[in-house]
Amino acid sequence: METESGSAPSTIFGPQLRRLTVAMLVLITLSAFEALAVTTAMPTISSDLHGLRLYALAFAAPLATGVLAMVVIGNWSDRRGPRLPLLVTVVLFTVGVLISGLAGSMTVFVLGRVVQGVGTAMVVPMYVVVARVYPEGLHPKIFAAFAAAWVVPSLVGPLAAGLVTEHLGWRWVFLGVAALVLPAVALLIPGLRDARLAVGSPEVAWVPQRIVAGVVVGAAVLILHTVTGDAVDWPPMIMVAAALAAVLAVVIAIRQLAPERTLRFGRGLPAVVGYRGLIGAAWIASEVYLPLMLKQRFGLSPSAAGLVLTAGAVAWSLASWVQGRIGSRRSDVLVVRLGTALIGVGAGMALLTGALGLPPLVAIVSWGLAGSGMGLMYPRLSVLLLRFSTPSQQGFNSSAGQIAEFTGMALSLAGTAALFALLINSGVIAYLAPFAFALIIVAAGVLISGRVLPSSTVAEPPESVAEPVG
Repeated sequence: METESGSAPSTIFGPQLRRLTVAMLVLITLSAFEALAVTTAMPTISSDLHGLRLYALAFAAPLATGVLAMVVIGNWSDRRGPRLPLLVTVVLFTVGVLISGLAGSMTVFVLGRVVQGVGTAMVVPMYVVVARVYPEGLHPKIFAAFAAAWVVPSLVGPLAAGLVTEHLGWRWVFLGVAALVLPAVALLIPGLRDARLAVGSPEVAWVPQRIVAGVVVGAAVLILHTVTGDAVDWPPMIMVAAALAAVLAVVIAIRQLAPERTLRFGRGLPAVVGYRGLIGAAWIASEVYLPLMLKQRFGLSPSAAGLVLTAGAVAWSLASWVQGRIGSRRSDVLVVRLGTALIGVGAGMALLTGALGLPPLVAIVSWGLAGSGMGLMYPRLSVLLLRFSTPSQQGFNSSAGQIAEFTGMALSLAGTAALFALLINSGVIAYLAPFAFALIIVAAGVLISGRVLPSSTVAEPPESVAEPVG
């Protein structure tokens, strides 16, 4: 892929791509920081705004609107190119954090979170930008950089948010992010002047059924997080029925939001999209409950228990860098299978640590192996997704990958929450169940990992590979 000067970029930080690369990495980092920091600040926010009853909704609302936004933004990017969709989502993200930071009531704060959820769909047009502007040989490096951009916030985000909340006030957790978006946009705009980013495929029509399906998935995710987060006081049977109905709605609606045969992990693109949901489910099932087990079972302080997350984040970052250096020198299937197996090692050692009373350091170090698995695998799946996407389907397929990951994590959290609640009076078993749940998912992933490549790998995928249902 050549620039207007006739020479193809050789590095993601070269003169042709430097501003665009830095701008996108800064935006991903800010989005990640905000997502992590709000968890730290939320107890203070709900107290100051007298909105404890809306506590769970403040987390669930942006997740729900994010799904719908990914659907619309993906369709828009295919029709008109990624330039305008990316700018609009960045603006909406900024508006959302400003509304939340200036909120005088919990209702207004939640409204800001709703707008933020729409803005987080910025990652969809970013994928299309990569497909249009970055040579294919640089795709492993830029996706490795995207993965690494989440790591710094995971290391310092909660601590920084706590210090800001304590010394400056919780509002600056949001207002500070909004202020830092401005220099990123200043770098982004020149990079978006590339004519290829304004070229779409007008023959790609708006698909109303996908938008309706996005609404259904978003509403179902909202219901799942509500009934599993103690936000309502319904009878148990009604809560179970609501959760099952929400899961069924997701399964039905997702068929409109992903390539055909995704739920069956059809070879090639469908399996790549489905695998994003699978590994997201396995990862979140363990990561959420590891600090809880270390604190409750072994009596570690919150900061000491948090070391397990740091280990995973650092290993993820290092493995992403290694993956970017490896490029295509290792088989796609080998990398995906190895990454999945390493997540299994992390979950399995966490289970053994809790069951056998092993030193907590065993679980912490082992979760570093799980993080390295994600760092190796995640960028490779992103590369495969674009490789198997025709230009007219880059936006749709990018949004499908994000939606699959998001819904996989949401379903996994609902499942582990139900297991934990069911076994809460069974002692240590309740803390081990999520890891067993993750291991089942990992085992399935290892078995089907070979399906991420078509039966006969070709340079250009046939148009039918990327066709959505309906």
